[in-house]
Amino acid sequence: MTAQQRIVLAEPRGFCAGVRRAIGIVERALDLHGAPVYVRKEIVHNHYIVGELEKRGAVFVDSEEEVPEGAVCVFSAHGVSPAVRDAADDRRLEVIDATCPLVAKVHQEAVRFARDGRTILLVGHEHHEEVEGVQGEAPERTIVVETEEDVARLDLPDDTPVACLTQTTLSFDETAKVVAALHRRFDDITGPHGDDICYASQNRQNAVKSLARAHDLVLVVGSLNSSNSLRMVEVARDHGCAAHLVPDASHLDERWLESVTTIGISSGASAPEILVSGLVDRLASLGYPDVQVDTGATEDVVFALPARLADPVTGRIPRTPLADEAR
Repeated sequence: MTAQQRIVLAEPRGFCAGVRRAIGIVERALDLHGAPVYVRKEIVHNHYIVGELEKRGAVFVDSEEEVPEGAVCVFSAHGVSPAVRDAADDRRLEVIDATCPLVAKVHQEAVRFARDGRTILLVGHEHHEEVEGVQGEAPERTIVVETEEDVARLDLPDDTPVACLTQTTLSFDETAKVVAALHRRFDDITGPHGDDICYASQNRQNAVKSLARAHDLVLVVGSLNSSNSLRMVEVARDHGCAAHLVPDASHLDERWLESVTTIGISSGASAPEILVSGLVDRLASLGYPDVQVDTGATEDVVFALPARLADPVTGRIPRTPLADEAR
């Protein structure tokens, strides 16, 4: 080991406001209603969080059709289509909506653009839950595009009135290329708004760029199905640094550390700090005991939980352990 071997932690990292809110909603629903509380899809894309909530009595299902009639059902942070809401109503489910407010804003934009008669070009990954939910607002008027090649293949006249929306968890740099291609292609186009990419995703991508410029290796803590975590790895690689996604410390491949002096570490917006701490401890045992912090943007966004989850006696919403981890 040399004196220079060290770890540098990106700040901000980990939970965003929408993730804290979604996890807190499930925790409070369990407190108020008791187990089981059903959750449509994973509340957030993180295997540790899902496992911890399952221990408390949350039951994760792929479809609202799997929820017993009249039961409590939480919609995940990624949002759902109107068809899902209608199906839940038909089953008389007691729905608690944990859709991230930033995702909900994109849904509202989709509704407005459809009412204006525009074709919606939704930049995102076609089978991602967030994209499926937004597309469901106006399925007959929405086309999902992922790459510049997809833009070239669109079977639409260039003078078609279109509107551009984006999945909130994408890479800003990659999305900008697709959006630019759309603006070059269509004469009558509006959007996207500059804040369609989630502030937390952008902050974490910026922090990863800083790590990639200064260190030999970047490790991003996040689950394999976490879109924003995967984008962070791609951003680091795009900036010339070796980078890997690490769901938890057990996934660290020691071969990655060969000839590596400094390691930059960040975590996706749905990854809890306990997983970062586990990775740091593992690296310390492998010869990287020195930990520093690279501070970037300051995040002070807070999304309130629904008022219906307040304590019936005090009228307050207590803090919840998983959602408030490392706050």
